[in-house]
Amino acid sequence: MEARNPAPPKWGDNAAYPIEINPTAPAARSPPQQSSARDFQPFGRWIPWLVPSFVVANVVLFIVTMYVNDCPKNSPSCFAGFLGRFSFQPLKENPLLGPSSSTLEKMGGLDVPKVVNEHQGWRLVVCIWLHAGVIHILANMLSLLFIGIRLEQEFGFVRIGLLYVISGLGGSLMSALFSQTTIGVGASGALFGLLGGMLSELIMNWTIYANKFAALLTLLLVIAINLAVGILPHVDNYAHIGGFITGFLLGFVVLIRPQFGWVSRKNAPLGYPAGPVKRKHKVYQYILWISAVILLVFGFTVALIMLFRGINANDHCSWCHYLSCVPTSKWSCKPKVHYCSASQGATLLNLTCQGNGKNQSYPLSNATEIQIQDLCRQLCT
Repeated sequence: MEARNPAPPKWGDNAAYPIEINPTAPAARSPPQQSSARDFQPFGRWIPWLVPSFVVANVVLFIVTMYVNDCPKNSPSCFAGFLGRFSFQPLKENPLLGPSSSTLEKMGGLDVPKVVNEHQGWRLVVCIWLHAGVIHILANMLSLLFIGIRLEQEFGFVRIGLLYVISGLGGSLMSALFSQTTIGVGASGALFGLLGGMLSELIMNWTIYANKFAALLTLLLVIAINLAVGILPHVDNYAHIGGFITGFLLGFVVLIRPQFGWVSRKNAPLGYPAGPVKRKHKVYQYILWISAVILLVFGFTVALIMLFRGINANDHCSWCHYLSCVPTSKWSCKPKVHYCSASQGATLLNLTCQGNGKNQSYPLSNATEIQIQDLCRQLCT
């Protein structure tokens, strides 16, 4: 998703306004082959390599995840069995064409009990590089290419790398506080952080852009549509909101630009008198920068303390569950809970679904709780 202006210059382009030249100074003659003011670009552009690297890393990790999943070995039936070890879990279990929940948990998915009780805080970061299926990773990686490459061209790999990773962490934290019964994976929080950063960058550097109101309305529409999709069932909108808030605040910190007058005076082409001296940043930019830093430090500190104390944020917010799912006559937001009785033999696991009475034996020894839950879900569906 890329926000564009209907007319040039495009939002985010380097050439926002013409170079400032002192109108009272005598005109100077440009030497041959000298760059003119019309060619002046106040902000540099970078060759994007980090965002494509992120895409490759996500795809490689998904392939590794499917290799570890090994559906034919661990499940009685698989989808697209001709893929062998890389075949998918049954569609009833995972309609996104991907691995089982137990595999995602093994690979580092966000499992709140393990984060809290076993101090596996690393899952908050690792989970943003994992995906639940082909459909999931395809949607996220296309969005990352559309949004991330342009931002990296404008601001470089350091700023966008920090924005992506820290926003992903913010999304994981909010998801962990509100959604504590599922395995969470995906780069959606980081992607929404990039959208939040785009919005705060536009506000922070408001004075240097042309067509700013058109850009603002376009960007707000894109953000609203994406957040609205998150209220559908089975979508973790908490990660979206947490990533967006983190990226919005972080954008004020890492995406600040100097004022155009300061840049144009510093980089005025030879032969053109510089304009009057101007400050590098405006007062409102400093105020936004300081406020954003304080809110980020405070927010992350409070969220981490609440998480590692085992606090469920839903207990302190009776309406917050509507942020992730709004029930309608077409769907329910209550998670389906399946119950099975299990007996583990030396080489066989016997399960009986308490809902429909179905019974099934599986060639598994020492099955984990997550594996039992995956098989129970298949048996009861």
